[in-house]
Amino acid sequence: MIQPPALDAVLSRFSVGPKHLVEPGPSDEQLAWMAQAALRAPDHAELVPYRFKLVRGAAKEGMAALFADAARAAGKGDEGAALDAERALKPPMTVAVVARIDLGHPQVPAHEQWAAVGGAISNFLMAAHLLGFGGKMLSGAKVRNPTIAAAFCEPGETLLGWIALGTPMRRPAGPARKPAATAVLVEWPGA
Repeated sequence: MIQPPALDAVLSRFSVGPKHLVEPGPSDEQLAWMAQAALRAPDHAELVPYRFKLVRGAAKEGMAALFADAARAAGKGDEGAALDAERALKPPMTVAVVARIDLGHPQVPAHEQWAAVGGAISNFLMAAHLLGFGGKMLSGAKVRNPTIAAAFCEPGETLLGWIALGTPMRRPAGPARKPAATAVLVEWPGA
């Protein structure tokens, strides 16, 4: 069976970390396309339980200062603070991913809303890839830092992480090694 070209695009996507991203980042029009792709993720009742907050230009300096302060407060010292600030400044653009889950929704349980968030992130990254950009979803201890979370979130929101975006310095020689499809696609034997 011949693999459809659209599937080729999906299977060729790879993550590119911030230290491997350079200018240019996406234009406003390209960012709008990425957001439109995110909105096509399955979302019962069209809740849109997520937001993508752009961090670019002078806002990157603010994020770097926020990360440096959090590093110092965590006991990393000036060297750790400088490293965290440098990491925040590296990609041409960063997109904070924030979830707004309605735990009391009468028809859409929280797990379905979380699935919509995951689908939106995946669609956003796929659109970036199709437009020729690289990206990677980053999280870690910073998302649990109350000061950082408060800087990105409104009440009732949860900071999930950041998508680093930019032009990849180079394309990988081949596809990343992934497990065989049989590692995740299994037959249920029935009840």
